Amino acid sequence: MSAPDAPHIPVLLEEVVAALRPAPGAVIVDATFGAGGYTRRLLDAGATVHAFDRDPDAIAAARGNPAGWPELHQEAPRLVLHPRRFSEMVESLAELGIARVDGIAMDIGVSSMQLDQPERGFAFSTNGPLDMRMSQEGESASDFLNSAEESRIADVLYTYGEERQSRRVARAIVAARPLETTEDFARVVRKALGYRPHVNKGPAPKDPATRSFQAIRIHVNGELDELDAGLVAAEALLKAEGRLAVVSFHSLEDRVVKQFLREASGATASTSRHLPMSAPAEVPTFADVSKAIRPSEAEVAANPRSRSATLRSAVRTPAPARRRKTA
Repeated sequence: MSAPDAPHIPVLLEEVVAALRPAPGAVIVDATFGAGGYTRRLLDAGATVHAFDRDPDAIAAARGNPAGWPELHQEAPRLVLHPRRFSEMVESLAELGIARVDGIAMDIGVSSMQLDQPERGFAFSTNGPLDMRMSQEGESASDFLNSAEESRIADVLYTYGEERQSRRVARAIVAARPLETTEDFARVVRKALGYRPHVNKGPAPKDPATRSFQAIRIHVNGELDELDAGLVAAEALLKAEGRLAVVSFHSLEDRVVKQFLREASGATASTSRHLPMSAPAEVPTFADVSKAIRPSEAEVAANPRSRSATLRSAVRTPAPARRRKTA
């Protein structure tokens, strides 16, 4: 069966499927359903998929497309939609009597569907309301930028956008309030940073508004905290020999995934090759951690948005989930 029509091209699809090894009867979580690119391939392999998405538009699109997703309507459905955050996957599946799964796929960050809808306010390529909320609930980007203290805005830009001139940009944002559209926000950032793309010959430099848009989006959606909680949930939910595949799109996300898997696999047990290997505090919960896998030149040519993607995968050991430190 062909995949349903969708504006989203799943990134590193073949590599994710290879990492998960779906088989008939397997139960797999697609933690970030979106347009369902990974889910379609997993279903076609015979797996049952529990698909999570906090964006009500993604859930509604699948439910409104019975021809594209017949697995939703079978007597024993092989596709179950969960309109929730992926950090809630343990609780959500427990409500259905499911305690363990065979695999989990996570495609972190904003989807192409969201980027391509001006009314969602995720991108500055087309003008739209300054929103950026994945769940379409809570504080919007406009709410934050128009009410937060200058120092708080600067901290967010520096931490989540790695914007070295965060204080200058934050000062310009406060001076330009109110900001209502993506065009408003991008214009203020560009002016603050003296962006003049057509002054020099050759390719235009990367638009500096990209960093600020990333930062505010991550903050509004609590993305790094959600990622951390989602990885903890995956550790708790995967059965022994269960497989985890995580695709991230920028260094902050990849750093979280890499550190989590290093700690979970016991790779941080010794800090120096000149010292004796110390026994890990806990038995490793993941093994066979992959190196970073990135898109081929052919994939980048076909889908430029895949350029910054990184896949990391690992296999769950029989060890109990680690005890998490509490504040």
